[in-house]
Amino acid sequence: MSALLVDSHCHLDFPDFSGREEELLAAMKTNDVGWALVAGVTLERFPAVLALATRFPNLYAAVGVHPDTEGDAKEPDQDTLVRLAQHPKVVAIGETGLDYYRLEGDLEWQRERFRTHIRAARRGRKPLIIHTREATADTLRILTEEGAGEVGGVFHCFTETRAVAEAALELGFHISFSGIVTFKNAIQIKEVARLIPLDRILIETDAPYLAPVPHRGKLNHPALVRHVAEEVATLKGIGIDDLAQATTDNFFRLFGTASRA
Repeated sequence: MSALLVDSHCHLDFPDFSGREEELLAAMKTNDVGWALVAGVTLERFPAVLALATRFPNLYAAVGVHPDTEGDAKEPDQDTLVRLAQHPKVVAIGETGLDYYRLEGDLEWQRERFRTHIRAARRGRKPLIIHTREATADTLRILTEEGAGEVGGVFHCFTETRAVAEAALELGFHISFSGIVTFKNAIQIKEVARLIPLDRILIETDAPYLAPVPHRGKLNHPALVRHVAEEVATLKGIGIDDLAQATTDNFFRLFGTASRA
């Protein structure tokens, strides 16, 4: 029997997947994907995230507000995040972090939101799922200032440099690779994947986005994490079963309240 894989970051609550949950879970089973973590992006959508995790034994949830979220969306506070994270199927705080790619002006509100998530994670003793885009220096600085290393976590959908990866590892975080690592022009990310210690790697889809080769441009879903695993295994010069065993062990060690059962 092949070692089972974990999709450590997806968004199965998004409208793209409405009514297709049984189909997606069946595809996961066919492709030896045993579990998936559904990451929250707003408090308004969190009930749908949690509903999936409670309905399906092999799905887990994370609670958080994406750094891009603006407008009338509910702003998280520490008490709310800590309370929601107490549910047994909620294994992490996130996704959270900083994203300066689409937003301009004074983004101090984004940095304060990030600090709120980190403080909630420390209070609730749950790891963090970090999103960072064009905000590396501030992301690492705030993680350090807030003592995020106490709980650790993962830099999801990693697209940064080797130096950033090393800084994240130094803080006690894992690095997660998405379908981007399968893209031909992702030279920098492939190099990082070669260098990251095997015991600090996770894999993910970030579904419905970033479908891996050979499905690039199509709707992504958790079963396709196998292509990510195959690429990372090739880059590291190991077999797919060894990569699956390591990344699955890493997932359950990091998200300690998740169960393989």
